[in-house]
Amino acid sequence: MNSRYATIIIIFMYVGIIGCSKKTSGINWNFLDKNKLDVQEANFEYFSGKAKINYKDDELDIKARANVRIRKDSVIWISFSSVGIQGARCLINKDSITIINLVKKEYYVFNYDSLTKQFNFEVNYDAIQAATFGNLIKSRDKSDVVEKEEGLYILKQTSGNVSIDNFVNPKTMKIERVEMTEDSTKNTAVIRYYDFQMVDQSAFPYSAILSIFYKKGVKMLNTVIEMEYSKAELGDKELKFPFNIPKKYERK
Repeated sequence: MNSRYATIIIIFMYVGIIGCSKKTSGINWNFLDKNKLDVQEANFEYFSGKAKINYKDDELDIKARANVRIRKDSVIWISFSSVGIQGARCLINKDSITIINLVKKEYYVFNYDSLTKQFNFEVNYDAIQAATFGNLIKSRDKSDVVEKEEGLYILKQTSGNVSIDNFVNPKTMKIERVEMTEDSTKNTAVIRYYDFQMVDQSAFPYSAILSIFYKKGVKMLNTVIEMEYSKAELGDKELKFPFNIPKKYERK
């Protein structure tokens, strides 16, 4: 695994682990009072699932499968298997992201400060977990602006020099699309959530597509990541998160 594959896996994490939702009844929402925009978010203690991931950019076309386990507000564990990243394992906690290549016997450790500088957006565990379940990546505050467009409510937020638009379905109060734009470069990332179903008592999207548009020299490039879950479970049954780095493995 080279540094590019490691970055790809981090992007997978940031996209989110896509789960499932039921179509809830309509909600009477007073557009004059933005504080009544009550975005519905997942409530869980443990999550486990199986997913297919497709990654495509100007050079690579990778298909992978992933087993995912999460303990709320604590740890995200993912095991990948695919040509190119076969045998990769990832552990995300409050302090860092660690990726192991079980085939090449090497590993990477990323801290959130360096990732924040790399992506020009605050990266931390809470943001990754939120994106994973289609929750708000940034908590609401008084500077937020609410608009209405094409039958959706748009919650407009900013984080540093990044603008975040959350498109919320007024009937389900679930986020269906997130658009992030870096002001200086105009690099953008768009996450679209689909196939809402019900898991336990929470609503989740079983599928999602992330499109990233970014400049490389004079070219504007596009990276697309698709995720589709075949299995998703929420509950309070304790899960295990096996993750050991043998002493002989080399840190990259």
